[in-house]
Amino acid sequence: MTSPEDIKACIAQHLDCEELRVAGDGQHFEALIVSAAFRGKSSVQRHQLVYKVLGDRMREEIHALSMKTLTPEEFEGPRG
Repeated sequence: MTSPEDIKACIAQHLDCEELRVAGDGQHFEALIVSAAFRGKSSVQRHQLVYKVLGDRMREEIHALSMKTLTPEEFEGPRG
């Protein structure tokens, strides 16, 4: 069974993340992914990038993955 730690390690290995959190029950997962790689990309493009990183795991091991994908600037939010 795939663990949140497995998914986190796979994402971290292929995507430079400033913040990465993954939680789940072995089939359904939630992820917060903060990466500069998301700059200039739409929400769909960001999710596609993560799906590409996870590859076959998305088809074989992960039944559902809810993602919040943010740039470092979006994660930090407005200042002041």
